[in-house]
Amino acid sequence: MKLNINIGGKKTIIEIKEEKGKVIVKMGKKEFSFKSLNNKKENISVAQTNLPKKSSKKEIKAPISGTITKVFVKEKQSFKKNQKIVSLSAMKMENEIVSDFQGTIKEILVKENQKVQEGEILVTLK
Repeated sequence: MKLNINIGGKKTIIEIKEEKGKVIVKMGKKEFSFKSLNNKKENISVAQTNLPKKSSKKEIKAPISGTITKVFVKEKQSFKKNQKIVSLSAMKMENEIVSDFQGTIKEILVKENQKVQEGEILVTLK
């Protein structure tokens, strides 16, 4: 299924397809994969979004626009590879942003229920 939507005055094509129990959502050059989890109350889709590799800028940015639903870390806290950093709700789906490296949180720039834009800095690292 292809959808033509208008985001901030810019026309965007979103393609949604099902493959082997997964839902693939493609927006421009970005592609997101979701798997279904059965919950007695409702069906919930979860996307695992990997963070960018550690860089000299040492920051974690929002991969998509949405609302922060949970912050799993605190300032000055160390985190491990594959640890949840924040949960971001977008398009009625929860997206867990997990680390693909280990490090220490310097500053958390967002709070729960805060709306964020794609590319916005969520957390800075030491």
